[in-house]
Amino acid sequence: MTKNILEIQNLTVKFGAFTAVDNITFSVEKGEIFGFLGANGAGKTTTIRALCGLVNISGGKMFIDGEDVSKNTEKLKNRIGYMSQKFTLYSDLTIKENMLFSGALYMMSAKKILERMDELFEYVGLKENPDETVKNLSGGSKQIVSLAASILHDPEIVFLDEPTAGISPVSRKLFWDLILKLSSGGKTVFVTTHYMDEAEYCRRIALMQSGKIIALDSPKNLKRQSGAADLEQAFINFLDKK
Repeated sequence: MTKNILEIQNLTVKFGAFTAVDNITFSVEKGEIFGFLGANGAGKTTTIRALCGLVNISGGKMFIDGEDVSKNTEKLKNRIGYMSQKFTLYSDLTIKENMLFSGALYMMSAKKILERMDELFEYVGLKENPDETVKNLSGGSKQIVSLAASILHDPEIVFLDEPTAGISPVSRKLFWDLILKLSSGGKTVFVTTHYMDEAEYCRRIALMQSGKIIALDSPKNLKRQSGAADLEQAFINFLDKK
C-alpha cells in the first residue's frame, strides 16, 4: 500500500479580506512527482509557503509524513527542501560559499557540507568550478546550483516553485532529467510550472484557479475528462467550465 507523504485537509490562507488559498484538500504519495498548475495569483506559491511553514494558515490541517506542519515546523525543516520562484543564491559569492551558507542554515558541519556538495555535484552533473562566482554562471547552471542547495540536507520532499522559468529549452530538459532522477531515488517532488510539456512528466496534476483546486488527476485522465488532445487545451476547457 502506497503511503502519502503529504496530506492537506481544508487548507485556507487569508491575507486580510483576501483569500489566497480557499479550502483545498489533497494528498501526495511518497516518490510522486506532483504538479501544481494555475495562472499567476491562483494560490500556488502561497500553498507551498504554507506547507513549508513560511506563512500562517487561516484554517485546515497540513501533515508531512503524519506530522502536523503547524505544530512541528522546526522539527520538519530538515525533511523539506524548498527552491523558491525567486533566485535566492548570493550572486557575489562562489558556488562553494553559497553551499556552506545553505548548509549552515540546517546546522550541518562544514565537513559534512563539503562532502555532500561533492556528492551532489556529481549527482546533478555540475561541471563548474565550486570557486566560480555565481553571477558568472549561465541561467541553467544557476538553477542547478539552486536545486543542489535545496537538497543539500537530503530532504524527503522537495518543493520547486517554477524552477525552470526563464532558462533555455535544453536546460529545462536537463533540469527535468534531475527531477525524474530524484523521484526514481524515492524523493517526492512537488513542482509548479507554466510549461505544459513539463507537466506531462508529473504523475498527477492539480489545477488551481482563484485559490481553489478545480481538477486533479493524471495528465492522461485530465485530457480525457476535458475532451482535449493536449494539456494546454485541457486546462483551458476546465477553466471555461468554471
